[in-house]
Amino acid sequence: MKRLSDERAKIFFEKLTKYIGTNAKQLIDRPDGTYCFRENKNKVYYASEKLIKLAENIKPKDLVCVGTCLGKFSKTNKFKFSITALNYLAPYAQYKIWVKSSCEQQFLYGNHISKSGLGRITENTPKYQGAVVYSMSDVPLGFGVVARSTSDCKMADPLATVCFHQSDIGEYLRSEDTLFSTIM
Repeated sequence: MKRLSDERAKIFFEKLTKYIGTNAKQLIDRPDGTYCFRENKNKVYYASEKLIKLAENIKPKDLVCVGTCLGKFSKTNKFKFSITALNYLAPYAQYKIWVKSSCEQQFLYGNHISKSGLGRITENTPKYQGAVVYSMSDVPLGFGVVARSTSDCKMADPLATVCFHQSDIGEYLRSEDTLFSTIM
């Protein structure tokens, strides 16, 4: 596992701050130790420095991963969060969207959120900002990109898209075959 290059670190932290803002510092300096981000085969992992030091004793070709996979870089060098990052990013999210129970299943099937399915949205959310999507009972469901600002959402028609789908907890079921084959 290697450190992120300067270019990739910049791309990664820009995407991270899009979702959690200045709270990124809290992911690194935690009460239980210092954590860091490492890259292996275009995937970014989040692990404690203690664990990284222990992993240095393993041959790189024998090492599958260390820590939690937060996402991966595409061939065009763009970063996309995977659903495994949800538990780490949800507590620090700046902007949140709550969906009505009637829209939860549609979001979990990979569809965008329309205004008719919008329960609440954080005040002063700008357009094209990353947001964590919650159920009305405050259970994190996934990630999205806000398609309309908070003020635009109030005046939009019911079928207008207010949040673009990025990833959701339903991915585990939809991508079961591909996820399992990458592990083995």
